[in-house]
Parts: sequence; structure tokens; C-alpha cells
Amino acid sequence: MKRALWLFAAALPLAAQPKLLINAQVDTKSASPGLEQTLRPMIAAQMQPAWIGYSVPAVRVNVGCDYVRDGFGQQGVIHLEPPDSAIVMLRVEGGEVQRLRNLSPNCEIDAGNLPVHWLTDVKPAESVAWLIGMAEKRDRYSDSAMNAMAVHSDPSAETALKRYLEPSQPSSVRTRAVGWFGNYRGRSGYEVLKNLASNDNDERVRERAVQQLGSSREPDSIDVLINIARKDTNPRLRMAAISSLNRRSGKKVLDTLQVAIENDPDTSVKRRGVSALQSMPDGEGIPLLIDLAKTTKDNEIRKQAMNSLSNSHDMRAVTFFEGVLKK
Repeated sequence: MKRALWLFAAALPLAAQPKLLINAQVDTKSASPGLEQTLRPMIAAQMQPAWIGYSVPAVRVNVGCDYVRDGFGQQGVIHLEPPDSAIVMLRVEGGEVQRLRNLSPNCEIDAGNLPVHWLTDVKPAESVAWLIGMAEKRDRYSDSAMNAMAVHSDPSAETALKRYLEPSQPSSVRTRAVGWFGNYRGRSGYEVLKNLASNDNDERVRERAVQQLGSSREPDSIDVLINIARKDTNPRLRMAAISSLNRRSGKKVLDTLQVAIENDPDTSVKRRGVSALQSMPDGEGIPLLIDLAKTTKDNEIRKQAMNSLSNSHDMRAVTFFEGVLKK
């Protein structure tokens, strides 16, 4: 074979193994004494570049492989359902962690001919505790450590992530932390986002929560967004809610966008409503755009509606313009 191929099936429990590891010098070690106790001497002793990895049970989300292999035409296994575990990988050199990544166990992982120390018997709560320490140790680890925590299914992960949402945290930290409560945390994550979007005192945090609600799979999220789009006193929040609604469909959404365009006191919110109509699934906003182009007395809104129709390439828009040209 062109490259050395290392499969872990004989050495590790199936749930703990990466599917495929190539170009690696592999050894295994149990972390049963404790993850912190196991990692600390391993990291301190590793002067030359190497990787340390382990697996944890994960929430059912699509964790990426973060690579493109030889272009886009490669054949391979397509996993329709997300995995129930995630891989945490640490690049170690000079006695310290230089990089932290989390990957899907379905990825092909190329170690670049470096040693890979694979840990078994890792307790998920101990992994979360160690990642908290990494996030607090250096700013450069913060995002990657929080991302790794977010995919842990262990309850301690959500408890840890909520610490970064506390009002005592810097606004920049809180804003980043909001992102981990979208699709990652299911119903409980939705409840966190709902509370932040409706009640938080930090405008940036509220806006980020509204954006995350736009991709929530929870049916109730649409009502939260509609309420903010219609009633919030902050025009930035109303615009954010309208932008999130453009991923949804149905009469309630169309009515909300129409009310924003016709009645909102802020011109920017009106314009955002027109943009949202163009982006709705299956061209659902096209009829209302045509109606705006025909009937609105606001010249700026009419111009934007016409431009949106022109860019839509929808046959209903084509028919509308043909009728305009014939007059």
C-alpha cells in the first residue's frame, strides 16, 4: 500500500476508535487513573511533535473532518446520520499543547508520520474538566476547547458552557459561547437561547442568540422570532429576527414580514423585511414582492422589491416584468 494504514479495531473498543488513521506511529495507554493525571506527564515529556487523542460520547451533530482530499471527486462512505462519539486531538510539542481539535470518528486522520498516543478509558466528565482548564489557561485555546466541550453529551458539558454565559464574563466570551447552544444542545439549548434572546441585558448577546434561533430545530423557535420581529423595541434585534425568519416558511412568517415592511418605524427594518422575502424557501416570498412592486407608495421599497424580483430568476417575476413592459 502507498501509505501505512493503521486500524484500531483490534486494539480499542469499537465506540472509541477513529475509523481510519494513516501515517501514524501509534501506541495506546489507559486513562483510567484519571485524564488529568494521565495527560500531565505525557505532555511534559513530549519534546518532539506528537498527537494525543481520545474519544468521548457526543451529542448527535455533524462534527466535521476539516479537510478536502484530492478535490471534490473522491468516492467514499457518506454517513447520513451523525456519529454518537467525537475525537479530541491534541498536538503536543516542547512539553505543552500547541493545538486542540475535535473531529468526527468517521474522518480519515493523517498524522503526518508523527507519534499518536491514543488514550482509552477516558471519562467524559474528566474530559470536560480538562477542557475547562485549557480554555481558561490561554485565550488561543478558548474557542477550540469550548467547541470540543459543546459536542460532549455528558451533562457536565452543558453546565460548563453555561458558565461562559454568566453576566460576569466579558461580552466577547459570552457572545462566542451562545453559538454552542444552537443545534448542539437540543431542547435545553433552545431554552437557553430563548431566555438570552428575550431577556439578556447585552445587545450583542441577544443578537447572537436570535441568530442561533434561526437554525434551531425546535418548532417553538419560530414564535420567539416572530415576537421579537414584531414587538422588540430594539431595531437591531427586529432586523436579526427578520433575517432568521427568512429560513422559515408559512403564513405566520409572511404576515410578520409584511407587517414589518408596511408598519415598522425603522427604514432599515423595512428593507431587511424585503430582503427576507427574496430568501424564503421555495420562492414563497415572491408573490408578496410582486404585490409590493405594484402597490407600495414607498419608492425605496418599490425599488428594492423590483431588484429582488430581478435577482430571483423566478418565472413569476419574469411574467410580472413582461406585463410591466407591455404597458
